[in-house]
Amino acid sequence: MIDLINVSLQFGGKYLFREVSFKITSGDRISLVGANGTGKSSLLKMIFGDLLPESGKIQKQKRITIGYLPQEQVIHEGKSLLEEAKSALTDIIYLQNKETEITEKLSDTIVTDEERDDLIHQLGEVHHRLDELGSYSIGSRVEKILLGIGFEIEDFGRLTNEFSGGWQMRIALAKILISQNDLILMDEPTNHLDIDSLNWLSSFLKSYKGALLIVSHDKRFVNEVTNKTLEIYNGRFNIFNGNYDAFLKFKEERDIQAENSFLQQQKKIKETEKFIDRFRYKATKAKQVQSRIKQLEKVNLIELPESKSDIYIKFPAPPSSGKINIELKGIYKSYGPKSIFNNVEFEVGRGEKIAFVGPNGAGKTTLAKIIAGVIEFNGGERILGHNTIISYYAQDVADNLNPDKDILETVDEIAENKTLGQLRLLLGSFLFSGDDVFKPIGVLSGGEKSRVALAKILLTKANFIVLDEPTNHLDISSKEVLQQALSDFSGSLILVSHDVDFLKPIVNKVVEIRKGQISIFNGGIEYYLDKKQNTAIEESLERGKKSFDLNSSRKDQKRIDAEIRQKRYMATKDLIQQIERLEKKIELSETRQRELESILADPSVYSNPQEARERNLEYIQTKEILEQIIAEWERLSEELHNIEKQFV
Repeated sequence: MIDLINVSLQFGGKYLFREVSFKITSGDRISLVGANGTGKSSLLKMIFGDLLPESGKIQKQKRITIGYLPQEQVIHEGKSLLEEAKSALTDIIYLQNKETEITEKLSDTIVTDEERDDLIHQLGEVHHRLDELGSYSIGSRVEKILLGIGFEIEDFGRLTNEFSGGWQMRIALAKILISQNDLILMDEPTNHLDIDSLNWLSSFLKSYKGALLIVSHDKRFVNEVTNKTLEIYNGRFNIFNGNYDAFLKFKEERDIQAENSFLQQQKKIKETEKFIDRFRYKATKAKQVQSRIKQLEKVNLIELPESKSDIYIKFPAPPSSGKINIELKGIYKSYGPKSIFNNVEFEVGRGEKIAFVGPNGAGKTTLAKIIAGVIEFNGGERILGHNTIISYYAQDVADNLNPDKDILETVDEIAENKTLGQLRLLLGSFLFSGDDVFKPIGVLSGGEKSRVALAKILLTKANFIVLDEPTNHLDISSKEVLQQALSDFSGSLILVSHDVDFLKPIVNKVVEIRKGQISIFNGGIEYYLDKKQNTAIEESLERGKKSFDLNSSRKDQKRIDAEIRQKRYMATKDLIQQIERLEKKIELSETRQRELESILADPSVYSNPQEARERNLEYIQTKEILEQIIAEWERLSEELHNIEKQFV
C-alpha cells in the first residue's frame, strides 16, 4: 500500500533518517519505536502527507485512504458531536450524493438510450458499494464507536466547541475509526483515554481489517494490537516481526552481539595501529605498513548500541508519619448544580500505594485534588494525619514553574545533598541532556514543563505523593526511571493513571471511581482487572439464582429455572414484539425497494418524466425509512441481548 523509497529527512542540518526504504502492506500492524527526537512523529506526518521528505519518494496505492491521529492540537467546532462524527463518512456521503445525481439525470427526458444504460449501470455500482460499506447500519455503528471511546448518549447533541482538549482528541479518534480507512496512523492515542475506553479501543483494533502504524509508550496497548515493530535507530530503520516485548528480547540479544563485535573490532584496530606505529619508519616494512593503513581506512566502524538505562533515582528518605496519612469523612463536592461526590468515606494508610481508575469525568482528578488540599469541597471533613507531608503533581502544576529560571536552577532550588552531576543525571533521565538543562522554563513546551515538574517531585522530601497522569509526556525509558523510583518509595502514594503496565509493579490497592461512588479493590492493578472481567459473570449468576444449595432437589431446581424463565419472558416480551414488528417492516420495505429498483432499471419509465420523478422520490424515501428501521432494529436487538445476558 505504501512504499518509502530512499527517503531522507533533516531538521536544522541534522538528519533524522537518511536514504531509508520501507513498505507497509495491507494488514500490517506495526509499532513504531525509537528514542525521543528520532523522527517517529515526523515519519507519520510524511506518510500522511503533512510533511515532505527532503529526498526520495513515497509511493501510495491508488485510492488508498489514510487516517491520522496527531498527538495534540485537534479542534472541532460548529457541529454537534454526532454531526461531526458522521462527517467522517466521506465515502458514504459521496456515494449518496452520487446516487441522487444519477437518479436526477435518469429523470431527464433528453437522456439518450445509451446514456440511460450507462447511468443505470452506474446506479447499480453505487448501490453495490453502499451495501459493501454497510451504509444502512452506519448510524448504529457511529453511535457504538462514540460510546466505546467514552462519550455518553446525552453528549451526542452537544456542540463540539463545548468539549475540552482531551475530548477533542477522542472526537478525532472516533472519526478515524468511523472512516474505515485502509491505513491508520496514530501518535500516542492512549494519552487521553481511561482504562475503559482503552480496553475498548484495543478490542476494536484487534478486529480492524486495515493496516496500523502506531507510536505509543503504553507497552500493554502496543503488545495487544501490533505484531511488527519498526525501530528508528541512528537514522536507520530496523524491522522486526513480533510485538514490542518480543522486539525487546531480540534487541537485547542483538546489543550483546554488537558489543562483542565492537570489542573484537577495537582490539583488531589497536593491534593494527600498534603494528603501524612500530614499523612506520622501517623501510623493509613500508609495504606492510601502507597495506595496514589502507585496511584501517576501509574498516566500517561498528557502532555501539544505545547504552542501557542504568540510571537509578531514589527519593530522599521520607519523614515518619502516623498510621493514617489522611482521612475523608462524608465528603460532598459539586460544581454548580452538578454533584461530583456525595458522602464519600476514604482513608489512606501509611505505605499504601493506590491507583485511581475509572472513566474520564468520573471525578478521579477532583478526588486527588481534594486529598492533596488543592481544591475546596462543599461538605464533610478532610483530616490530615500526624506529620503527613503531601507533594502533588498534575499537568497544570507545570504552569506554576518560574518562567525566568532555567531547568537546572529549578530543580536545584529543591534539591538537598545533590551534586551538579547527580542533578544532570536526573534531568537526563527525563530527556534533558547537554545544554538543554540551561533552557529557561518560559521557552519550554507543555510536555517539557511537565517533565521538569516530575523531576522536582523526585527530589521532594514528602511522605505522601499524589500524581495525576504523570506518564503522558514520558518516553518508555523515562517511565521506567519514574516507575522504579515510585516502586522503591517507602511513603504513601496515589496515582491517577490508565497505564496498566506502569502501575503493575507499583500499586497495592485500586480505587475505582464511577458515577460519584468509589469501590475499593485490595490488590494490584492485575487483581482489579481480573475482578472486573469476572464481575459481569458473577452479577449475572447472582441475578439468575435464588441462593439455593447446589444439592437442592430436582424439583426445587425446576421451580427456580421456571422462575428465571418467567422473569426473562416478562423482561423481554415487549422488546421481542417490537423487534418482530420491525422485522416485518424491514421485509416490506426491502421488497418495495427491489420493486422500485426494477422499475427504475426499465428505460420506458423515463418516457414519463413525472412518473420517473415520483418513483425516484419514492425510492429515496423508502431507502431512508429502511435505514431508520434497521437502525432501530439494531438498537432494540442490542438492548434485548444485554437483558438476556442477565439470565444466562
